[in-house]
Amino acid sequence: MHAPTLCAPAHWRRVDFVSDLHLQAGDQATVALWRRFLQRAPEQRADALFILGDLFEVWIGDDLLDPTEWVDASEDRRFWRACVTELQQLSRQMPIFFLPGNRDFLFGPLALAAAGMQALADPTVLDFLGQRWLLSHGDALCLADADYQRFRAQVRQPRWQQDFLARPLAEREHLARELRRQSQQHQHGRDPALWADVDAATACDWLRQSAAAVLIHGHTHRPGRHVLDLGRTREVLSDWCGHATPARAEYLRLDAAGVQRLTPSP
Repeated sequence: MHAPTLCAPAHWRRVDFVSDLHLQAGDQATVALWRRFLQRAPEQRADALFILGDLFEVWIGDDLLDPTEWVDASEDRRFWRACVTELQQLSRQMPIFFLPGNRDFLFGPLALAAAGMQALADPTVLDFLGQRWLLSHGDALCLADADYQRFRAQVRQPRWQQDFLARPLAEREHLARELRRQSQQHQHGRDPALWADVDAATACDWLRQSAAAVLIHGHTHRPGRHVLDLGRTREVLSDWCGHATPARAEYLRLDAAGVQRLTPSP
């Protein structure tokens, strides 16, 4: 495991983290929460925003943003383009760092540039406030889910990605809708507490190799502080869901006071 290090500039005083928003055109309740977060007053914002994967429910290629593809564009394409535009507007006010998840790993250099975001490797060490924080989406650590790990290894291969992105955009949209339907059927009625969690021994090994004490990640939808060993911990980000009761829209903030879990103000 190799984790590059990002050294925070000296003027940074607070940074925010989000993950697992799974934004999609059909879930306007969650989109509204996200837009509330983006539109916070300047005094409520951090010095930088880190998005640790699964910002989008799916991303099927950067050519979604190609203007030549916008004749009779689908609702999904218009939605994705609007989201990228909103990120670009925020990036003029603060740096945004993006680490891909299992749903948006095809978010490539053209989309990053359009959104004004800077790419992060998974994992990456953030050197901030005199401490090293290890950042990851978290899916690579869920080793008990053998089927998913085989799928992950396949789709992260450059050849697989090249072949997928060579398909017509409309075909990729159809495949994405089908995969979303299968995923929803697979998860229906399942208790999230029974989903595969991060392998603690591997997480500790990653932290040891990176000389960090805290791992910050998402993916598992088990928000909170999880104690490992020898003073090591995992700070797990919440997923976002606008139609839950109560709605979930938690973000993590690091500053001199420590780790805080916040929600965007109305």
